[in-house]
Amino acid sequence: MEALIPVINKLQDVFNTVGTDSIQLPQIVVIGTQSSGKSSVLESLVGRDFLPRGTGIVTRRPLVLQLVHVNSEEKKRPSEDEDGGHKQDIKEHAHVEEWGKFLHTKNKIYTDFDEIRQEIENETDRVTGTNKGIIDDAIHLKIYSPKVLNLTLVDLPGITKVPVGDQPPDIEVQIREMCLKYIANPNSIILAVTSANTDMATSEALKFAKEVDPDGRRTLAVITKLDLMDAGTDAHDVLMGRVIPVKLGIIGVVNRSQMDINKRKPIEEAIKDEAAFMQRKYPSLASRNGTSHLARTLNRLLMHHIRDCLPDLKTRINVMASQFQQLLNSFGEPVDDKGTTLLQIITKFAAQYCNTIEGTARNIETTELCGGARICYIFHETFGRTLDSIEPLGGLSQLDILTAIRNATGPRPALFVPEVSFELLVKKQIRRLEEPSLRCVELVHEEMQRIINHCGTQELLRFPRLHDRTVEVVTNLLRKRLPVTNSMVENIVQIELAYVNTKHPDFADASLVSALVNSKEELRKQQRNRSVGPGDHGFHSVQAAENKPAKTQSKILTKVGLNQENWSAPVSPAPTSSPDSINGTSYMRSHSRTSTGSRPPPGPAMQPDPHSSNAEDKILGASAWKLNNWLRGSNQSSENTPAGTPPQQNSPIHSPKMSVTSGPHGVNLLDTATPISRKLSPREQRDCEVIERLIKSYFLIVRKNIQDSVPKAIMHFLVNFVKDNLQSELVSQLYKTDFFSDLLQESDQIGTRRKEAAEMLKALQKAGHIISEIRETHVW
Repeated sequence: MEALIPVINKLQDVFNTVGTDSIQLPQIVVIGTQSSGKSSVLESLVGRDFLPRGTGIVTRRPLVLQLVHVNSEEKKRPSEDEDGGHKQDIKEHAHVEEWGKFLHTKNKIYTDFDEIRQEIENETDRVTGTNKGIIDDAIHLKIYSPKVLNLTLVDLPGITKVPVGDQPPDIEVQIREMCLKYIANPNSIILAVTSANTDMATSEALKFAKEVDPDGRRTLAVITKLDLMDAGTDAHDVLMGRVIPVKLGIIGVVNRSQMDINKRKPIEEAIKDEAAFMQRKYPSLASRNGTSHLARTLNRLLMHHIRDCLPDLKTRINVMASQFQQLLNSFGEPVDDKGTTLLQIITKFAAQYCNTIEGTARNIETTELCGGARICYIFHETFGRTLDSIEPLGGLSQLDILTAIRNATGPRPALFVPEVSFELLVKKQIRRLEEPSLRCVELVHEEMQRIINHCGTQELLRFPRLHDRTVEVVTNLLRKRLPVTNSMVENIVQIELAYVNTKHPDFADASLVSALVNSKEELRKQQRNRSVGPGDHGFHSVQAAENKPAKTQSKILTKVGLNQENWSAPVSPAPTSSPDSINGTSYMRSHSRTSTGSRPPPGPAMQPDPHSSNAEDKILGASAWKLNNWLRGSNQSSENTPAGTPPQQNSPIHSPKMSVTSGPHGVNLLDTATPISRKLSPREQRDCEVIERLIKSYFLIVRKNIQDSVPKAIMHFLVNFVKDNLQSELVSQLYKTDFFSDLLQESDQIGTRRKEAAEMLKALQKAGHIISEIRETHVW
């Protein structure tokens, strides 16, 4: 097991060369309050004076001290480590009994320990300055001597509370953080130093150790200055662990006084005096205390601790070596053939870009949708739901529809619903589908641009200029295809606007829509007639019609070309024109049920009667009066005419003095204000309902077509085109001999990281080789 500590020293040397503490090596960390005797304990273990002395804070940088035991026989043997190990140092300095060596001075050897002390002071002042500040930059010192046991110790600055002189105000926090950093290493042994002339319950060293090692499995307590305790007191209870128990034990030592140090009293004599003091003061505990026992205990604890940590340490080194090997591979080797390298990088980028769209990329995102999955989401969720949310009649009111109908008829009154109004209105609604379609193109373009960031391979990141130029080429290609795709999507909408196909298989027939509207209107009237009471106006109209002679009614109907079947037949939505339509008989025949509140009684078919001229005049006058009111936009009907009032009394034909504005809702040619909104007549309501149903039916057909055609156009003109032409575009723009040197110039950061990774990998491989040399017999 004695070979374990030198192995750890070798590992420490290996990792010190790369300047890293990622491997937590087993070591002994010495902590204690300021002037508690830490430095004196270390000097007693070494047997020489080599540490700076003085008042106040002296140790201002961590000191990693490696003690290597050598003997005269080992010096005479030839070196077994010709690679620069400590055995080579022993051979080169066989004529010297003890010497030291600093890491920062490389191969310089110090045989005078006063020079070692001076070098520690100079190196401390060089880094931390002279203002008594501290810094976490360790000094590494290795001492070879036949008087020491193999140990690895770390001396930390003494714990203090109040800044002194020009120390920083947070000196206490800095020291605390530094101490906790070293003792938090689970592979370290904590050597808590406390002076005997203070209460052990107030020990800051034990408090720190308790924080990181609550079970006390790796804490050893050292009680210094046993000879300075007050007269009449002793440390029996403390050394026996009765005050504060410590699992690894409590060892008492006697340090040299300041007078002994000034007189340069040899440490060998001090150790003899210490042994005499123990025999005299603590005879029963003398064999378990003192500097010699402390050195042996530390050596034994460190060896056993290294033995316990060695398997985990070996595993950690192997894992880290594998990780750094992968990291070094990701940085790539220095470029030799620039043309081949550039072509490989371009090909990999193009393939990964296409794979991201297809969903076959190696690194699939788990936090968000990207690539082809997001494009699919845009097509079927974003774009589809947006189109579904557009109402076929959105933004259209009945007044807008009625205005379009009237504008389409011109100066002549319409007997039918004009087709021009339907086309104008349905085209207006179809144009509303263009904006979300173009927005869909924009979203897909943005996602295609975003895919570039997901395809930044490690090889491409090695060369920042090549990466920037690649992004620029892909961006320009996408920018070129954007106007083409937008134009195609606009053409899809314009194609739908160019020809309104009313013969589409899915389009509802206008006659069927009109018949449906008429049937609903007839049903509503029947329900309304059933609910009319005996005192209502409609009842009196019916009674007045029934009181007329049947013969007179027959003559009136025969005169206008109607019989009983025509009167009671359902209203036709598009009556055929006839000569009687000029006199209004055709309009009356088509709309008599919707324009009057009374209904002729059923009876046999009536024949014309030449003797009923008075009835004829009455009915013709009534027809002309109704036609005139409809032309002026009036919804006035016989329902608003008092019972028994002849139509000719309210007709403009019989009232020549009546002005154009005599109707309640006619066109206002004067400056007087008239209400804008009005109640639609039954025919106007029917016409509006027919147009609404036709618009809705045709709009749904067009929306379905656009919802299917726009994603196909985007895929063909943008997505698939970029996929098919990306690699050729990159090669044509980037693969030029003049650009090779500029594009394949590595960044300084990549070069530095490759060098660091190579050095760390070399150190880990060397450390693994050192550990592999340890045989099982050495461990046990």
